[in-house]
Amino acid sequence: MPNWYWDVKPSDVPRIIVEPPGPRALSIVKSDESLIMQSFGRWYPLVIKRGFGPVIEDVDGNLYVDFNSGIAVMNVGHSHPRIVKAIRNQAGEFTHYSLTDFYYELAVKHASMLIEVTPISGGKSVFYANSGTEAIEGSLKIARGYFRNQRPYVMAFLGAFHGRTYGSMSLTASKPIQRFGFNPMMPNVIHAPYPYPYRCPFGKRLSEEECGEQALSFIEDWVFGRLVDPSEVAAVFIEPIQGEGGYVVPPVNFMRGLRKITEEHGIMLVVDEVQSGFGRTGKWFAVEHFGIEPDLIAMAKAIAAGLPLGAIVGKANLMKLPKGSHANTFGGNPVALAAGIEVINVIKDEDLLTNASRVGDYIMRRFKEETDSSRLIGDVRGLGLMIGVELVKNKVSKEPAVKELGEVLMRSFKRGVAVIGSGKSTIRIAPPLNIPIELAEKAVDIIIESIRSVERETP
Repeated sequence: MPNWYWDVKPSDVPRIIVEPPGPRALSIVKSDESLIMQSFGRWYPLVIKRGFGPVIEDVDGNLYVDFNSGIAVMNVGHSHPRIVKAIRNQAGEFTHYSLTDFYYELAVKHASMLIEVTPISGGKSVFYANSGTEAIEGSLKIARGYFRNQRPYVMAFLGAFHGRTYGSMSLTASKPIQRFGFNPMMPNVIHAPYPYPYRCPFGKRLSEEECGEQALSFIEDWVFGRLVDPSEVAAVFIEPIQGEGGYVVPPVNFMRGLRKITEEHGIMLVVDEVQSGFGRTGKWFAVEHFGIEPDLIAMAKAIAAGLPLGAIVGKANLMKLPKGSHANTFGGNPVALAAGIEVINVIKDEDLLTNASRVGDYIMRRFKEETDSSRLIGDVRGLGLMIGVELVKNKVSKEPAVKELGEVLMRSFKRGVAVIGSGKSTIRIAPPLNIPIELAEKAVDIIIESIRSVERETP
């Protein structure tokens, strides 16, 4: 592994020298609670001091294997020297001049590189935003604007998370709290069931392929047959792997069938790759695993190694909003673009797509081997390093093991693995793409032992 990852020996990670949370961490948590609006929930009191590669250090000197990547953001690892150098160099040139009012070469260079790795054929265009939710908002406007509002409806899926601003929140259907108290939502949004093979909404005993077929039939027979004519639908928004919904991988036949339906009815297919993109699944974008091309791809999180940057890449003939109809002040920030250029280069030069697939296969195999002997592990699923391990109270009823998930995450944290949940009771595994097998093995050992200890102590 490259030397920049370590100023301690890899064999020393994880390292717990003070039981977390330590005294410094507790002091900061207390100040945070008094100074910052608590409209978000933390999984456990991890207070970060620094990170290097796939390792993070807290303010009390503990070292953790990072299985979060800052929520699938740090795909190239923490403090990569090439990213740090690019940021420093650009900060010494200029840090802002509003791309939507003027020009700079960085945007042209990054856009050309982004277009190169985006799986849409033909001419493509890019729009820059600051975040994933802004990329979704922009995609909504592109879809409705293209049809001059002659198609007022959009469709999304139950379990989806597309953001928390009003348009994206209206598409989101992951947890009630994310919408509670904010009604009315944006009108004309339809939600269809997402084919969740482990919990297929159309029947418990359906195979993965049958679940996909039923989900497609629901769209054709019920949404388009009884609710809205497809000629009034501008776009379908979908995560190729649901993120906050539980790291759910849909059946291949569903994704291919959905693309066919949208093409037949002239509906835009908008793929939300905010969490699943930029190598997370072993390909540049998760949609590539299904052998289809969307019309627009919304992306953010990992594209600038932690700096605020979002983007929409779409077919050039669809990216046609009138001048002045959509813009922002900070989208395409030059420092973020400089980081983004180097992110693409690092993923290519270090062959991180291959490592994501290799290490992801290892992690999946380890948890699947544990499934038969584990009382809590109900399902293991994922692609590359986007892996979900769903915990259940009972493998027949599949009742979510919500409390047990919290215990497993806390015990893993206290032993030196930073990992969080997704959905109701799924362990969300998303380490940096450059994590070596050796560290992944240690982290998996700790998580499995945490699961076993919870099983021993839970009736």
